[in-house]
Amino acid sequence: MTGKESPRFEIFRGADAPSLEECGCMTYEGEAPNLAAMQPRFAEATQARGEQADVPYRRANMSLARLWFKSGFPLPLHSHDCDCLYYIIAGSVQIGSETLGAGDGFFVGTDVPYTYIAGPEGVEILEFRNTDTFNIKVKDKPLAAWEKTVEVMREASSRWADETPPVRKVAEGA
Repeated sequence: MTGKESPRFEIFRGADAPSLEECGCMTYEGEAPNLAAMQPRFAEATQARGEQADVPYRRANMSLARLWFKSGFPLPLHSHDCDCLYYIIAGSVQIGSETLGAGDGFFVGTDVPYTYIAGPEGVEILEFRNTDTFNIKVKDKPLAAWEKTVEVMREASSRWADETPPVRKVAEGA
């Protein structure tokens, strides 16, 4: 096999997955000065993180991220410079007026802004992309709106400390 050909079969282990930060496959782009100004407030409000993300698989033109958002985590309105396909493996999310649970998913096209809130049990979700590098552009909002987000996270932080991932439910007949 030459250096340019993709492997036809690979095994990867979730336990070996680097965090999203360690992977270095996502870059922050765009300007969100109000969010930047609020970063110290977010840091002091949250003793426990409300999210975890790693990248179990990554190769040229493909990546798989595994995300866990704890109960009520408010994912900010943002977009990416690539298409993204999401599949919920446990828990639920609220997207607008829709509640999606285990076995559901959604597709978000390039540069389409989206947001969701993790359900009462949190959510574990897989994120598939046809690229190995991508950006995130958080849509800024007024300081007062970011302040509300800080308060939501401050109130949730104490329960997040001991929260475990949602239970994966096995489908009937499986």
